[in-house]
Amino acid sequence: MAIKKRYLKNKSNCKVTFSIVAEDANTVSVIGDFNDWNPEAAPLKKLKNGTFKGIVDLKKGQSYEFRYLIDGDYVNDEEADAYLWNDFAAGENGVLNL
Repeated sequence: MAIKKRYLKNKSNCKVTFSIVAEDANTVSVIGDFNDWNPEAAPLKKLKNGTFKGIVDLKKGQSYEFRYLIDGDYVNDEEADAYLWNDFAAGENGVLNL
């Protein structure tokens, strides 16, 4: 799992690259409060090596809760900046600080 942040000069956004190895998975999405937890909003593309990868533009100076949705199962990124308990999910969500 990996998260890469690329801050753009003179822009209020950050390009965040999400990637996760899921060789046997059919579909992977990154979901979070930045896309209303909608799995169709940020599907990740499967690469030949079994990694799913995608880029999301997010506003700087904010924190976002997120998780991966892998074939219907929720997974946290071990490289998240922090974790926050969510009563609705009955578990922790990863936190991304920009």
